[in-house]
Amino acid sequence: MENYKIVTAGDSSVLIEFPQEISPRINAKISATVRLLKSQQTQGVIDIIPAFCSLLINYDPRVISYGEMKKRLEDILKIEVKAGEEGKRVYEIPVCYGGDFGPDIENIAANAGLSVEEVIKIHTSCDYLIYMLGFLPGFCYLGGLDERIHTPRLANPRLKIPAGSVGIGGSQTGIYPLDSPGGWQLMGMTPVKTYDPDREIPILVQAGEYIRFVPISEEEFYRIKEQVELGEYQVTVREGDN
Repeated sequence: MENYKIVTAGDSSVLIEFPQEISPRINAKISATVRLLKSQQTQGVIDIIPAFCSLLINYDPRVISYGEMKKRLEDILKIEVKAGEEGKRVYEIPVCYGGDFGPDIENIAANAGLSVEEVIKIHTSCDYLIYMLGFLPGFCYLGGLDERIHTPRLANPRLKIPAGSVGIGGSQTGIYPLDSPGGWQLMGMTPVKTYDPDREIPILVQAGEYIRFVPISEEEFYRIKEQVELGEYQVTVREGDN
């Protein structure tokens, strides 16, 4: 098992520090630890927050002491859960590329020395691992963007990027879940809401799962958008092997 440290993070939080390495192997261990923690339903645990190389557990010290919490975590971390023991869960996110939805896609293509069609083909050709959520509710930090389409952020960030925008910022790609300022180069937009406060489970995906971008036409975009607004659209979720 990987080396790790358990340290206090204030008077009601515990931080598990894993090796400082952004990799699917570390992410698989963090995701497995989250699943085990949730399955045990430990009294006093308030929140579990995974990151690239760490896991923060917020707890109520009136219900469970730091010592008890640490012992529970040590026991869980002794359980070896290998990547692949649980199936890979992939959310297929439809995206309309270019035009008003992706005003920077030609910049991305020019930076890469590729055509727009080649950029879209590359962007939609792999499953992206969700390492963590943050910055905004439902904002996914994805791994796996092909180096050929790594693109610098805009020199002058936009004051408002519409929710659903899909972009590239350096070596990362992702979806803006809410209207937000931002400096990523925008290549398209999805009609799917990755965050919806009115939904029973507001955030669509979790760390350790995957996203696959699927190209759609403008006509399909508006058809899906209407279904989303009516609560009739279901994202396709594919189960597969790691």
